[in-house]
Amino acid sequence: MTAVTVVVAGAGAFLANNLSNAFGPDSVCSGTVSADALTAALGSGRVSEHTYGNGQLRSGTASCVATVSRGIFGNDRSVTVELRENTGLSALADDSGARLFAASANGGAAGAASDHRAWALLPEGCGSGLRVTVSSGDDGPGARELAGLSVAVANQIAGQRTCESTPMPAPHVLSEAGTDHDLNHSAICGLPGFTLPDLPGNRGLRETATTATDPLWACHIHTDANPGPSVSFTIGTEPRLLTSVAPKDEPGLGRARWVGPDEMVTSCQGKPTVFRLSWDGAQKLIPNDDETWKQFLAAGGKAIGCEPIL
Repeated sequence: MTAVTVVVAGAGAFLANNLSNAFGPDSVCSGTVSADALTAALGSGRVSEHTYGNGQLRSGTASCVATVSRGIFGNDRSVTVELRENTGLSALADDSGARLFAASANGGAAGAASDHRAWALLPEGCGSGLRVTVSSGDDGPGARELAGLSVAVANQIAGQRTCESTPMPAPHVLSEAGTDHDLNHSAICGLPGFTLPDLPGNRGLRETATTATDPLWACHIHTDANPGPSVSFTIGTEPRLLTSVAPKDEPGLGRARWVGPDEMVTSCQGKPTVFRLSWDGAQKLIPNDDETWKQFLAAGGKAIGCEPIL
C-alpha cells in the first residue's frame, strides 16, 4: 500500500509540474509578467522565460520571451514582451486592422490588439510615449487575451517604476477590427469630405481603417501587388501616445503646425493631437501636398470631434 501511495503521489507531482505551474515561478521577465496573467492568456502549464538584451524589461533595454509549456505533451505557447519608449505614431501605422480599447471605457487602460499582437500604454502617472507590446506566433490566443496581458504587464512595470499605485483593469470594451476593402474615392478611409479622383493610376487600391478613434485612428491604403507602394494616415488622440510635439517655427495649415516632415500637431478639445502621413514605396499613391493635408486635417478632425482646424 505504501509503495502504491508513493507512486500515486509521484505521478501527481509529475503531472502538476508538467500540466500546471504548481512548482514554477510566480513571475518571469524581471517580475514584469506574472504567471497568473500569462496562464490566463495562454492557458495552463509550466511557466518559463528567456531574456534578450542587456538590462531589464522595465528599463526598456531588454525583451523577454515568456513561455507556457505542457511538458511531455509539448504544445509550448510563447509571447515576446517589450517596453517601447518614444516610438510615436510612426510605429502604429500598421494598426489599421486592430481592435482598439480606450481609456474612457476601460478604467484607464488604452491600447490596441489583434490576434497576434497587442500593446497597452503605461498609466498616466508614468508619462507619455511608454507602451508595452506583447506579440505571439501564428497560434496566438486572440486579441482580447493579448490585450489583457499587455495591460497586466503595464501595471507591473508601473509598480516597479513607482509611477502609479492603482492598477488598470483588463480591457473589456474593444472595438471591432478594421477590414480590408476597395478604396472609396469619394470618402477615403471612411472620412466624408476626403476625396481622391478616380484616375487610371490609382484604381484597384484597397484600404483598411480602424473602427474607432481612441486611442488612435489609423488607415492603410495599398495596391493589390505584394509588395507594393502604400500610404498610411494616422491620428494620435491619446496624449499618453505622444512624445515631443513641440511645433516647428514655420507656417502650418490653419491651427495645425508642423512637428516633423510627416506630422502636424493641433489641439482637439483641449488635448494635443497629432496627424501623420507616411508613404512606403517610391510611387506616391496619394499626393503629398497641401490639398491632401487640408482634406485630411478637415475630415479627420471632424471624425474625432475636433474643433475646425482650417
